[in-house]
Amino acid sequence: MIIKKGIAANIGIAIGKTYLLKEENILIEKTIVPKDKIKLEIKRFRDAISKTKEELNQIREQVLNSLGKQHAKLIDAHHMILQDPLIMKDVPEMIINEQINAEYALSEKVMLAVKKFEQIEDIFFAERKNELLDVARRITANLVNKEKTSIKDLKEPAIIVARNIYPSDTLQMRKSNKVIGFCMDIGSKSSHTAIFAQNMGIPAVVGLGDISRIVKSGDTLIIDGEEGNVIINPSQEMIEKYRKKREELHKKEHYLLRIKKLPNVTRDSKKINLMANLDPEDNLDDFYSHNTDGIGLFRTEFLYLNRNNIPNEEEQLSIYKKLVQRNKELPVTIRTADIGADKASNIGIKEIKNEENPFMGFRGIRLFLKYPDLLKTQLKAILKASPGTNIHILIPMVTSLDELISVKQILNELKKELTQSGIEYKQDIPLGIMVEVPAAALVLDYFLNEIDFVSIGTNDLVQYVLAVDRVNQYVSELYDPYHPAVLRLINLIIQTTHKKGKKVSVCGEMAGDMVASAILIGLGVDTLSVPLKLYLKTKQNIRNLNFEKMAGLAPKILGLSRSEEIKELVLNEIQ
Repeated sequence: MIIKKGIAANIGIAIGKTYLLKEENILIEKTIVPKDKIKLEIKRFRDAISKTKEELNQIREQVLNSLGKQHAKLIDAHHMILQDPLIMKDVPEMIINEQINAEYALSEKVMLAVKKFEQIEDIFFAERKNELLDVARRITANLVNKEKTSIKDLKEPAIIVARNIYPSDTLQMRKSNKVIGFCMDIGSKSSHTAIFAQNMGIPAVVGLGDISRIVKSGDTLIIDGEEGNVIINPSQEMIEKYRKKREELHKKEHYLLRIKKLPNVTRDSKKINLMANLDPEDNLDDFYSHNTDGIGLFRTEFLYLNRNNIPNEEEQLSIYKKLVQRNKELPVTIRTADIGADKASNIGIKEIKNEENPFMGFRGIRLFLKYPDLLKTQLKAILKASPGTNIHILIPMVTSLDELISVKQILNELKKELTQSGIEYKQDIPLGIMVEVPAAALVLDYFLNEIDFVSIGTNDLVQYVLAVDRVNQYVSELYDPYHPAVLRLINLIIQTTHKKGKKVSVCGEMAGDMVASAILIGLGVDTLSVPLKLYLKTKQNIRNLNFEKMAGLAPKILGLSRSEEIKELVLNEIQ
């Protein structure tokens, strides 16, 4: 029996036999194409692209019908790759200039791009690399007329194990109805494959490193999608243990549905605001059915993805109006887009070059102040949607007071412009900042005179405090939200904000974690905001908590020197 620890991509437990999905390795040899055959070779390449486009169109239609618009946009991204100069220009030029076969030219150009992506430790580029490889794999298969391996042909229920599962593979999983879970060597919690798993309700663990080299088809596996564990060839005793755990999970799911209409209060009647994090493509009917306290984070950067132009004011206004039209009194916090230089170049800002470390670079409000028209368009749309609503504006990646003052100046100019045009807007629309950079946390008292509220972005804050990139396999285990330095800094943010009589929320992953959320509540956080899929579970955690006990425990938590001691202390209190 071997236990492997990875990244929990989707909750649930799967017990079954392994189906090892091997990489489709097509041997590509370099062949010289006679000069008089070059045009035919170019035609062969273009025919393969056309066939790939037809396949993608079929996949998009299937994804749209089964998973919705958000996931269909992923296939749109694949279409954009087909139109990229790398495919449409560089490969044909290499075929002509070097008189070589299309497969080899495509392979060379793609691997050159992949090497560049791999030099950048950023999850966005990891996803782009996978998408490029998926498209290249399809084109190559069409060039050599190779039949693709199909998961949908599975005869028995199985757990898929692979080095990497491409987006097109996940669609086959849905068709199959035989896939009960999956795990893979690479990937992150927010990768496209993980998001597909969450949508389909399949237990999944990613980032396991080498599981595809350890297991073989037919091995018995247990996937624990909550803890991120995969157990290879477990004992009968272990199988029975996890069967019971799976039954308990199913009972809990039914219980969670029954608490939808109950208030978000602790056992000792302390009201905790619990809101939802939403994206533009999330289902609003589903959101309203959860009886939430509001939208604590509306991520607008998704408006800028998988497109080659900037979303205009009318498009954004339509989305924001739709967001608030059903309940205008509900608090809705719209964050201006936290996009980086990599995404900006895709939407037409060509002077921006790819950065070596975009995660620490030109992103969020830094980029929007450099290109203020982006900010003005977004703020103007938000202002126009605001009359009679409870919309709040949230600014990401703020580091200095100068940045905040610049944003306020632009916002005030837009208000004057709307007033002069006789266009109504909410005069006192609340403005807040994301505190995710340690510099902002340490001088927060300066910011608080200029803003109405604070939202802590714990995902970035933890990484910046600990100098750890959580998608870097060599240091990801050092990503520790319970590190004493992280908790002390969060406590500083909360206490500083409260001294100014203002509210503080948390919208990162810590808000949806049972232990971390208990600590945050004990430290005095006013609002937790979590993904919709974690909403009811977080509500249950709140209702099981004793606020006075956690508040009393806070000084002891802040006095401990090791994260393991902190987790043990809190678990003993809440279990």
